[in-house]
Amino acid sequence: MKRKSIYLGSALILATILFTAVLLANFNGVKTLSANPQVQFNTKAPVENVSGSVKDFNNAFVEISQKVTPTVVFIDVTGEAKPNSEENKGFEFFFGPDFKMDEQPVHGSGSGVIISADGYILTNNHVIKDASSKGIKVVLNDKREFQAKLIGSDPNTDVAVIKIDADNLPVSAIGNSDDVKVGEWVLAIGNPLGLNNTVTAGIVSAIGRNINISGDSYAINNFIQTDAVINPGNSGGALVDINGFVIGINAAIKTTTGYYQGYGFAIPINMAKASAEEIIKYGKVERGYIGVSIKDVDSKDAKGFGLDKARGVMVQNVIKGGAGDDAGLKAGDIILKIDGKEVNAANELQTIIGSHRPGEEVNLTIFRDGSTTDKKVKLKPRSGDVSSNDLQNAPENRSQNNNADKKFDKIGLTVTSLDSKTKSSLDISNGVLIKDVVPYSESFNRGLRAGLVILEVNKQTVSSVSDVSSIIDSKSEGDVIVFKVILPNKEIRLVAIEL
Repeated sequence: MKRKSIYLGSALILATILFTAVLLANFNGVKTLSANPQVQFNTKAPVENVSGSVKDFNNAFVEISQKVTPTVVFIDVTGEAKPNSEENKGFEFFFGPDFKMDEQPVHGSGSGVIISADGYILTNNHVIKDASSKGIKVVLNDKREFQAKLIGSDPNTDVAVIKIDADNLPVSAIGNSDDVKVGEWVLAIGNPLGLNNTVTAGIVSAIGRNINISGDSYAINNFIQTDAVINPGNSGGALVDINGFVIGINAAIKTTTGYYQGYGFAIPINMAKASAEEIIKYGKVERGYIGVSIKDVDSKDAKGFGLDKARGVMVQNVIKGGAGDDAGLKAGDIILKIDGKEVNAANELQTIIGSHRPGEEVNLTIFRDGSTTDKKVKLKPRSGDVSSNDLQNAPENRSQNNNADKKFDKIGLTVTSLDSKTKSSLDISNGVLIKDVVPYSESFNRGLRAGLVILEVNKQTVSSVSDVSSIIDSKSEGDVIVFKVILPNKEIRLVAIEL
């Protein structure tokens, strides 16, 4: 029995050896994978001697980002649900006319800049304007979350102030936007597209830019333009210079896609700061107004009004009972200076006036009828509505009276006599109706449209087509004619047309 067990064990061992041999033979020539201990990564810098100025430039951006980012917050906004009647269509047949789909709360986000250690935060009005009473949440750079309270807002500058209950917060350093120069380096810091604490770099592309994003004639449009990348969510964040000073509050982009295409705009910090101080002190902004409609002066305006060159800001319309009316301003006046400072853009004048409160006085240097004069204007609070409707928006109110039509080929304009009904609706006693304007003619390019009424030509009152004809026919090629027109909303406009 013992001998038999030995034979059996020996046979088992032999079988195992044979199986192993066969298995190894089948894997003969097959390469196995293993880590190569001979691979050594190259950690030597391709450029060893980097210029000191380049290092300093790089380090400056790093330092700015580290110092400023903690002063910029993420703002999460929830608003009341807004009914959408379009979504209910199609369901009313099945569930009745009173059926309403569940309405989702409005949600949005943006950025803000901490301006005080006890929790005041500067942001955009458009970031928080639709927020519910408890719909503003602030997330700090260190991830702490707070419920914020709205202190007040100023739609005219798109500035708002909110506050959180906190202490010892990092505070942004406020710069002087009046010193900003085109071409200087800037960083935009904010929370675009849900990507918190994002820093982008670029330069100041332009200053004093008027993009009229709100369409409100009272809005002050005087933006810093930058090519630093700004996207939705950046609104309310900081635009800072190479010293880390906040020089602007990021507010808008100009795009055809809804996302960055190279044009970002920030509210100058001096303007935002002034609005914030008023909001914190009074809960709102009280701003003085002259009570006039204004426009930039171009070369044709200058020629038509007798200026030596295109400069100043033209008064288009004076609101009855406003500060300008009280001071004796007239349509056609050209404002050259305000308190001794030259002004050459309408938004520049708006910005200066907007820094004053009602009751304060400003001194305007006016060009009128070939001479200059000074007028003191005591500013008034906003009243009434000075519309900024472009001439291009005037409806076409073509007359059917062909007997009095007159076409002026030199300027692409056709006029006709004015009926009593139109005179009554506009509260005027004279005028001539513009019946047609040739597309892309001089008159068209300067903004005249069918439906406007001509009251004066070169300061001469016109009551008939022949009145207009006699003035235009007496002029030569290259002369400039100034039309005083009235819009359907009774606003006055002055339009200079070159023959």
